[in-house]
Amino acid sequence: MNILQRLFKIGQSEAHAAVNQLEDPINLTEQGLRDLRQDLDKALHGLAEVKAMAIRARNETEAFRAKAADYENKAVLLLQRAHKGDLDPAEADRLATEALLKKAENETHATRSAQDQARFEQSAAQLDQSVQTLKATISQWENELKTLKARVVVSTATVNINKQLAQLDSSGTVALLERMKEKVAVQEALAESYGELAQESKSVDAEIDKAIGQAGVGQAAEDLQALKAKLGLTR
Repeated sequence: MNILQRLFKIGQSEAHAAVNQLEDPINLTEQGLRDLRQDLDKALHGLAEVKAMAIRARNETEAFRAKAADYENKAVLLLQRAHKGDLDPAEADRLATEALLKKAENETHATRSAQDQARFEQSAAQLDQSVQTLKATISQWENELKTLKARVVVSTATVNINKQLAQLDSSGTVALLERMKEKVAVQEALAESYGELAQESKSVDAEIDKAIGQAGVGQAAEDLQALKAKLGLTR
């Protein structure tokens, strides 16, 4: 699956869930991220291989060029020895010709290796661009996933709270509270009424005791005078 298809799959996750709720957008996003990471691993592996091929081609180019230069130097030495008389001129020409042929052969190989190196480096640059795009996409969707998870937590909590509020209203809790308030008000009024009755009862008893007390004082005074008369203490 290429990058565009992967992005399309991830981007559709929340939309599908919103339409029919048959798929969890979080699960889809996480699966999409796992797929992207697998693609990234493959791209990194391919990039490493292509870079290795470019390095090998560069090393081969340098080696072929070094051999070509070495064969040219050998041809020069052969001609110089023939000129000094240290080597038969015909033999020197033959060997120098062979050396120049080897030089040309290595130059051809060097040119081919240089072309391979250029192609590998171009492919490596393209792969590196794809790797960077994958990394940026993964980072983006990891942040999107964090945001999505936070939104799910908030929305779930909100649903639960609203559900509780709806259940409280539908079950008549508000009406029950109103009835309880009315009952408490009745109890408070009844307690106040009994308090007033008790106060009235105490008032009547106080009046009775007061009246009896006044009569008792009068009788006690009469009894005192009678006792004094009996004792001859009256004047």
